[in-house]
This record gives sequence, C-alpha cells and structure tokens, in this order.
Amino acid sequence: MPSKSKAKGNRFERECVNKALERGLNSQRAWGSDGRSLGLHSEVDLTIEDFTVQCKVRKRVAKWLIPIDLPNHVQLIKEDRGEIYTVMKMEKFLEILQSLKEITQ
Repeated sequence: MPSKSKAKGNRFERECVNKALERGLNSQRAWGSDGRSLGLHSEVDLTIEDFTVQCKVRKRVAKWLIPIDLPNHVQLIKEDRGEIYTVMKMEKFLEILQSLKEITQ
C-alpha cells in the first residue's frame, strides 16, 4: 500500500494533467512519477506540451513564494548568485501555453 504522501503526490500530478487537458493542451503523466517511462529525466513527473514538469505538493507553501492576486502577476525569485525563476498561478501558465499553441498552429 503506497504511503499517504505518495498518494497525495499522485493525485496532484493527475490534477495537473487534467487541468492541461481541459484546455486542449497535450499532457501526460509519467508512469510511477518517473520520467524515464517517457524517455526523459527520472525527476520529470509529467509533460505539458513541450514542457517537462516536476510536481511538488506540500502542506504549506512559503507565503513569500505565492504571487499577489493581480491579473497577469508573476513572482520572480532567485538565490544569491543564482538563477532567476518565475512563479505564477497554474491557470495563467496554461493560458500562456494555450495562446502559444493557437498562434503556432
């Protein structure tokens, strides 16, 4: 029997795939959360269009990571001397992907 945290992670991955599929985006979950089943890196949990995605679900997310609730708002974060990352609501990310897919078809 899988652990509760593993089951929670699996549910989250399926939820993410389903949200993408609802928008008409190609999305697929890697079997066993192992990207090697899709011919990708082992840390990949799913794909959305050409993006590889790793899903993390936690009881709480650090409040400073959550973008403020404004349209089109993203949060840019980085560690000292590190890369810059973008944090945004998944719905906005899917909207951007959907727009790009429509433009390139």
